[in-house]
Amino acid sequence: MPSIPPPASVLVVGTVAFDTIETPFGRAERVLGGSATYASLAARLLTPDVRLSAVVGGDFPESHAEALRQRGVDTEGLARDPEGETFFWAGRYHHDLNHRDTLATHLNVLATFEPELPESYRDTRVLCLGNLDPTVQMSVLDQVTGPDGSGPTLVVMDTMNYWIEKTPGPLGEVLERVDVLVINDAEARELADTPNLVRAAREIRERGPQTLVIKKGEHGALLFTGETEAPTVFAAPAYPLEEVLDPTGAGDVFMGGFAGHLARVGEVTDDAFREAVVVGSAMASHAVEAFGPQRMLELTEADVRQRVAAFHALSAIPARLVA
Repeated sequence: MPSIPPPASVLVVGTVAFDTIETPFGRAERVLGGSATYASLAARLLTPDVRLSAVVGGDFPESHAEALRQRGVDTEGLARDPEGETFFWAGRYHHDLNHRDTLATHLNVLATFEPELPESYRDTRVLCLGNLDPTVQMSVLDQVTGPDGSGPTLVVMDTMNYWIEKTPGPLGEVLERVDVLVINDAEARELADTPNLVRAAREIRERGPQTLVIKKGEHGALLFTGETEAPTVFAAPAYPLEEVLDPTGAGDVFMGGFAGHLARVGEVTDDAFREAVVVGSAMASHAVEAFGPQRMLELTEADVRQRVAAFHALSAIPARLVA
């Protein structure tokens, strides 16, 4: 895979939404949400050229779009349907915060979303495909020419159980064209139809993405690179927090931080991927400390560096054991 001259442009395609969130520790009503919101805020903290493509309705306040712009996110690709309503999701988390019940999902303008990228977005080097219909993800892939006409240098993708179950054909076609897939452990098992994560990783990587990240929530993340049959595996822990208020968007923050780090360092080596997993995990650990994207709207690069240092201390193995 070629290098990415830093600082590289990052395009995040996904949802911008209203979320109503209930946890054992509080409730937030119709806060700013959506995969593109969380991922773009995370990426922008690491690299200067972050672009967003999503759709909202006439009910979407300009103040939300301005909040993204104030954090440096390019919103030229944020389409607005004045006659429609913005995508809305409501959920209630269980006490352990690992499980949740979806109380409402109103696709609204997202149901007919057909992204038409601005011309200024088409030379993007790093493409983040948030959790969307695979046909939409494919449409975006077809529109990004990259700086030299050969397409994006690096494609990072997310998906979920709904698309795995409902659109296996289109999903398989997209997988053939992406470089990195980021999914959780339950999705990995379902996609590969096996309970063993190592075996699931091999089967998924045989379908296209040579780099795979399997998120395990409070148990950290696994990174698979190298040869499919004899992979290089890296495990990152989750940061232990005394107070977690809202896990919504943490996975999207992870993906944005992961992609943003690679765009910043301009490398796609095993070491760079490992660094990206730690950076993404560090940012996600901050995101869960407040409801909605509030923590991401105030997070600083110094905060991230401090948390990365804490990750290093958390997982350091005494040198004499490996001498």
